[in-house]
Amino acid sequence: MKEHILQIIKQVEIEYGVKVLFACEAGSRAWGIASKDSDYDVRFIYVHRKNWYLSIDQKRDVIEIPNRDPVSITVNEKLDLSGWELTKALRLFRKSNPSLLEWLHSSMVYAEYFSAVERMRQLEKKVFSPDTCLHHYFNMAKGNFRDCVKSSAVNVKKYINVIRPLLAAKWIEQHHNFPEVELQSLTEQLLADGHIKDTIKTLIELKKNYRKVELDLEILHSFFQQELSHIESSEKKSNKNMYDSTEELNKLFRDTLAEVWERSME
Repeated sequence: MKEHILQIIKQVEIEYGVKVLFACEAGSRAWGIASKDSDYDVRFIYVHRKNWYLSIDQKRDVIEIPNRDPVSITVNEKLDLSGWELTKALRLFRKSNPSLLEWLHSSMVYAEYFSAVERMRQLEKKVFSPDTCLHHYFNMAKGNFRDCVKSSAVNVKKYINVIRPLLAAKWIEQHHNFPEVELQSLTEQLLADGHIKDTIKTLIELKKNYRKVELDLEILHSFFQQELSHIESSEKKSNKNMYDSTEELNKLFRDTLAEVWERSME
């Protein structure tokens, strides 16, 4: 599949006149909970030529293959690619956008060209806002837990979608940096040995292998409620100040244009 993904990325560059700087896995495969039927959720960052940016009109700054944007070769039905134009990615990076930060921390990188993404990683300690990311993951976990409680049937994927952001928020509260992406690693590092940890590990295995087992939902729900209440209290004490990285990111953008379209063509 990696070869096919790189083939599609090359075709995107040809047909849309861009250069892809970075491409990674960002879904269940990156989280280490993929089943044999899981899709490939590929996310990428790309840059246009200089003249694309010299316009008074705002242009579309995403490429979605094959949902909204076609390519002239066949795309595997399990493959979903979504890319953000570089200035869009840098604006989101400046705001400590958790989705973008997950891309940068993915262990499944399909392509990384030029220096832009590595420079973003070097700036992350300055840009990262624990408050912003904790708030994001807290709200995601809280909303997904509400859906679980309303549902009459046990849906493993829904429970995983509570556990993952809940543990991400717990990591941020404890470590004040961006969390591990892989769910198994978060579970091992954040939870003490015992019934809760065993139940969550069982859910992960269920998601990956579709095995049928009995789950202690009562203790799991109690754990969710306790952790959400604790994180909500922590949020109220947080400091919302953020580092202004605008000038550094402006320079990164200008340097990338020169590196991609001028120096690399010499």
